[in-house]
Order: sequence, then structure tokens, then C-alpha cells
Amino acid sequence: MADSTSNAISRPELMSPAGGWEQLNAAVAAGADAVYFGLQHFSARAKVGFGLKELPDVIKHLHRHSVKGFVTFNTLVFDHELRQAQDTIIQIAESGTDAIIVQDVGVAQLAHQLVPQLAIHGSTQMTITSAQGAELAKSLGCSRVVLGRELSLADIRRIAGATDVELEVFVHGALCVSYSGQCFSSEAWGGRSANRGQCAQACRLSYDLIVDDKHRELGDSRYLLSPGDLYAVEQIPELVDIGVACFKIEGRYKGTEYVALTTKAYREAIDNALGRSTDQTVSKNDLEQIYSRGLGPSFISGVDHQAVVNARAPRHRGLQVGEVVEVSDSHVIINAKHKIARGDGLVFDSADWRSPDEEEEGGNVFEVKELKDRRLILAFRYGELNFERIRPGDLVFRSNSPAINKMAKSIAKQKAPTTGLQFKVIARCGGVLSVEATSDNQETATFRSNEILSAATDKAINRNVTEQQLARLGNTPFHFTELKLETDDATFCPMSLLNEARRTIVDQLIAARVRLPHVIVKETKQTPDEVDCRKTSNPKLHLLVRNSQQLHAAIDLKPESITLDYLELYGLRPAVELIQSADITARVASPRILKPSEQKVVRFLLSLNCQILIRSGGLLYDLVTKYRDHDKFVLPELHGDFSLNAANWRSFQLYLDMGLTRITPTYDLNAQQIQELTNVFDSSHIEVVAFHHLPVFHTEHCVFCRFLSDGTDNTNCGHPCEKHKVALRDAKGRQHAVMADVGCRNTVFNAQAQVSLQYVERWLNSRISDYRLEFVHESSDDVIKITESFLDFFKSKNSSQLRNQMLKFTDQGISEGSLFVPKDFKQLVQLGS
Repeated sequence: MADSTSNAISRPELMSPAGGWEQLNAAVAAGADAVYFGLQHFSARAKVGFGLKELPDVIKHLHRHSVKGFVTFNTLVFDHELRQAQDTIIQIAESGTDAIIVQDVGVAQLAHQLVPQLAIHGSTQMTITSAQGAELAKSLGCSRVVLGRELSLADIRRIAGATDVELEVFVHGALCVSYSGQCFSSEAWGGRSANRGQCAQACRLSYDLIVDDKHRELGDSRYLLSPGDLYAVEQIPELVDIGVACFKIEGRYKGTEYVALTTKAYREAIDNALGRSTDQTVSKNDLEQIYSRGLGPSFISGVDHQAVVNARAPRHRGLQVGEVVEVSDSHVIINAKHKIARGDGLVFDSADWRSPDEEEEGGNVFEVKELKDRRLILAFRYGELNFERIRPGDLVFRSNSPAINKMAKSIAKQKAPTTGLQFKVIARCGGVLSVEATSDNQETATFRSNEILSAATDKAINRNVTEQQLARLGNTPFHFTELKLETDDATFCPMSLLNEARRTIVDQLIAARVRLPHVIVKETKQTPDEVDCRKTSNPKLHLLVRNSQQLHAAIDLKPESITLDYLELYGLRPAVELIQSADITARVASPRILKPSEQKVVRFLLSLNCQILIRSGGLLYDLVTKYRDHDKFVLPELHGDFSLNAANWRSFQLYLDMGLTRITPTYDLNAQQIQELTNVFDSSHIEVVAFHHLPVFHTEHCVFCRFLSDGTDNTNCGHPCEKHKVALRDAKGRQHAVMADVGCRNTVFNAQAQVSLQYVERWLNSRISDYRLEFVHESSDDVIKITESFLDFFKSKNSSQLRNQMLKFTDQGISEGSLFVPKDFKQLVQLGS
């Protein structure tokens, strides 16, 4: 355990995003301490970044200005990519990169074993929401973790007090509605993986709310999963007090002006929090204008489901500047909240009557006239607006401000901040000129002249002359701060010698900053240990149920095991006992997320005396480190679920070594990749899901609380999740079920059932014997019919018959979903290998 100040550092880092050189230079100019960016592979922002060949120049440029460079390596890595990943990690280390930001637990362990001197940071994609999660990352070699964006200040403080791992926190930018690392919507609906840098942003689409099978009218709230953007300037002082090591700005897809303005704003806020008397020249309005979907503190100030998702619009609109009061065929009159200037771009929001995906009306202001009571007459160029599409009551947003763009551009183009240098000069007749320099960063350099100083015949060395020569640092990354001069009135020192001393010292300091490290590469295991992969057994069926009706149907079917995934954990004990009394193995699914205040769940799960399906890395670490030899609890058999994101043999082996006996691979693997796991692992360690509705979003945001109550959280919402059945209907008419869990978090399930069909036969031939069927809103009859269909299939191996039955028993169709194997997959594997 660590005390609450153990993580405190004198000057926390400000880290800014960079999608390219312009953004990188803007971040440096605006005062970033570190910049993070991706390469063109293994990055969660696949469309932006630098080439691997560029990396040494990028790092050299940053280090010249005393700015750190962090490379995002934050995607899951497949087996055929591990060799390339290893080679890339070595090149990253050799470039002088300060750290890599990693999602894949197997890759984190690999990097630590391969190049121990390279710092590793656990990405927010690791879904770290507790000290236990941070300690798991530490055990893999991570010195820092990026916490989940759903944590409050109180959560962060508790984590800081329980681990000495450095903590990094997002303070600004776009929010994912789903927990990072736990979103499979792109996988389900587009064959693209958010865990592989290909997010399709399905959360930004409009949905209808279906409550108890009826459409619920929501007025202008149709973007039910689209959160506003994070703004935490006001929370910076407390985050500094907590001891957060790094404040992170989201936005590797954003433009140069965004990077410049946000970096400047948080540079000022951090310096103010550290008592460095800095004016806050960049306002919240400026930040909202440059890019936002509406700014707010989100979960960092605590849970308020009414505030996180406004649901009115999914895209950048800028700053709300007024409301329409009158419309003619040539101009608009508005009540103005802020000044509007000629050239400003405006958008008129009529979200209460237009189709949610219809393009909004807008244009650039041509003329502004002021009336009384803050009313403005706005004119636009002829034909630019369709005034018939604008109505009184429409909200007016300024989507573009040339004045603020100009301010941001001036910040981006200003000279990068320089480091102060203090000089100590010793110049005495008969001795050499000695100059020592120490920077504000405690860098040091020295100069000793070859020539002996002589007696002065005219002008002796003095403070003014010495300071003038040493302070000539204009095009260097340094500035003069102080001079200590030890001399007498009888010593002559040529100005050329002082200039030589200055140049030598600057060259030494820059050379030290950009010097490449000597990287020692260690040998690592390239393939897993050989195991006997010939074992085979009859297929075993495991059922996962989410209510008592499904449970009773499942018990009658006598499966190998029944997994309980209930809304209310503390009602589980009778259900566990009922399963065990039927001589069926009982298993309980853990929550995917455990925050610091929720750790008591661990002991409760152990007290049930049944198997546990582990969905949280932090929970797994806690169980195997704290309870393996506990005098009160007996550690049950532990199985790992898809949410642990085991995507390659390294991550798979790591979890087996930690004590899991069976693992469900991440849903990022297709059916063939799952089958190929049997080439390196005993098939008894693999459990596959043969029927389920893919959990596309797992979110702290509660749809039930936000749209079916006036409450802010579970203490005052009235628990509509216990009374209503809810689904989200998309533009294609598909209804995606929404369910709450024990932590009041929501999971949105894909409407179509994902069924393995022809792949099950291949898996059976590969000796995989453990198959899970998961149910969401299926009735007890559905549970029976679907399960019996699979039991028949195991006997007949008739996949076409299984398909026909699944189509009959599922009301919204079936899909291969994440299991789909592209035709060119073998070729892709060969290229990667």
C-alpha cells in the first residue's frame, strides 16, 4: 500500500496528441511536456501518425526541446504479427522513444522482456479502473497506467493511495461511450475492430428508444450514446494534489489549432495549480469553439447521467451563441449570448423537428447589426441559406470563428518554450576560462579554455560583457537566467572566447538531449511451450442466463454448467444453490468493471463457493495474489472471459500462468484464429461462445437513468432497469437490447444473434469441447429450443439444419459477426508472418 502522496511529483507532465508534424510542432510551441503519437501500425488511431523511418527524427526534434515522445502501441496483436511487433518495439527503443503505450498484455510482457530499459505505459485500452488493475500492469513491466475515463476524482485518489504506479488521466477531448477496450460495435456491424484501430463510431449514430416493446418519444434526444467532450480545467488543482503524473489531451485526429489551443489552456491551468502565477488566457468558450460536442467534466466530477449525454447532436458545433427569435426571407434575428462577427460560421439547430441525420442549415455571416436587448440581425450572402428551414426557437451555434482560429494559429507558430540556463564563470589572470552551465532541468555542461587568460591592458572582463555574450541564445532551445562571475579587475577575456564557451555548452546540452540510447535486446521465447494437443472429449455445453426464467429452463436441460450473469449480484446465492442441488456446475460471471469502492464484490464472489468467470484483469490479479493461499477462502476454478482480450498465444499463456484453467478468446479473433489456438494449446483451455448477442457497448452511462428517470445516478433514479425492458432501434430497424449490471453499467447487445454454424464443426475437429450459449432477452422456451438445437447438432453435425433452426428461433436474424473469416485471411497471415 502507498500513502495518498506517494505518487506526488513536483511537476506533472502535460501530454498532447499529434497526428502529424504540424500538430507535433504546435504541441511543443504551446508548452507540452510530452507528445504522444502513433506509427502506421499497432495504433488505435490507424489513419494518422508517423512512419517508422521518421521516428528517430521525431524523437530527436522533441528531445532537442526537452519534450518527451511516447509512441502508441495500443492495439491487440495477432499471432502472425508478433514477429513484426517485436522488430518494431526494438526500433522504437533504438530511436530514443521515452515510452510505448500498450494495450495488449502479452505485448507489454514481451516488450519488458525484450528491451527492459524501454518504459511501458498501460493504455486506457487496458480498462484499468482500480489499483489492482494498475498492479497487474506493473507486474507486466508497466511503470505508468492510463486510467479509465469513467473514474471520479475520489476514485483516482483512492487508486493513487493504493499503488506506486504512475497514474495518467485524460483531462480533455472526445469521450467513448463504451469503456475503452470493451467496445465491439465496429466488429459487429462493420467487420472492423476498435481494439485494432478501426473504430466506426457507431456510438455517434441516432437511435430510437424502445421501452417494453413500444417506441418512446424523446423529442430532440436521439443520439442516445453520444457523449459530450471532456473538459477538466477546473479539476486540475485537485488532480495535482492527488499526485497524478500526467494530464492527457485526447485528439490525434484533431487539427493543429485544436492541439495548440488545448495545450495552451492546460499548460496555464497546471502552472496556476503549481503556484506559478500564470494568466488563464484561453477560456472554456475558446476551447468549445475550436472543437467540441459540448464541454463538461463528465465522470471525473462524479456520476450524473443527465449531463454526460446531451443526445441532441453527435458532432462538433462549436459554441452556442444564441437562439432564433425571428426569420425573414433575407435575414435572421437572434437573442445573442456571445458576440458574433462578420465571417463567423453559424449552424442553426432545429433538432426538435428535423430528421436526426438530416444536414443542418448554416453559413458564414456577411453582416451583423445590433438591436436592443442583445438582439442581432444577421445577414448572409444571397442563396447561402434556405430561410424556410430556420424557425424561431432554433439554437444557434458558432461552428467557426476566424478570430479564435487566428489566435490558435499564432500559438502554434510561436517559438517553442526554452529552458533556462544558469552560468558560473571563473576568469582569473594566469588561469583558464571556466564556464559551467546548469539548466532548469538539471542538465549540466562545462567549458575549459585551452589558452591562459592574460592581464587586462584596457578593458577587463566584467559582468555586463560576460552576460551579454552568454545570453545570445536566440535560436537555441535555451534562455539565459543567471550569471555567477568569479573574477578580478585585472583579467582580460576575449569576447570570442566567451562566444566559443556559449556555443560549446549549447552543443553539449543538445547532444546530450538527442543522444541515442544503447539498447540491449534480450532473447525472448518465440513460440509457446509444446503441449499435448491431441486430447479430445465429447462436446460440453455451458449456458449463460440472465434471469430466473432462463435459469429454470437451463436446469431442466442439464448442461455441463450454468453461468449466472444477473443484474443483482446479491441475489445470486439461492440461484447458485439451486444449480448445485441439480448436480450441475455453477459459475458466476464477475462484473467487467470494478472501481475502488466496489472491491468488496471480490469476497462476495468467493463466498458463493462456485466457479467464477473472470471479466476483469484487476479482479484476476487480486484473486491470485491475495486469495490463492487465504486462510478463510478457497480459491475456486477460474475461467477468463472475452473481456480480458486474449488475442495471441502470449496473452493466452500469461493468463494460464496466472491461474485460469479455461479462457474465452477476445471477440477480435475470427473463427479460424480461434481454431488455430488448438495448434499451441491444449483444447481443454479454450471455451468458445457458439451462440450469443455480441456485447457491442459496455458503458458507465446508464440509458435507463438518463431517459427513463429524472435522477442523476443509482441513488435517485428509481431503478427503472428493474422494471423495464429497453432496446435501441437503429436506422435499419434492428433493436439492440440494453441491460444493466450490478454496477448500474449498461451493456448494449447486438440485435442479431451471432451463431458459429459451420465453424463449430471445424472447432469440434480441432478438439475444442467447451461451448457456451449466452442468452439476453430470450424466453425460457427460446432457451430450450436453441439449446436442444445445439445438442442435436453435436450428434448430427448438420450445420444447415442448425442454421434453419436458429433462423426459426431468433426474431432478428443471425450473423457470423466477429467470427467471419475473410477470403484473403490466409494471405494476410502470410504477409504478416
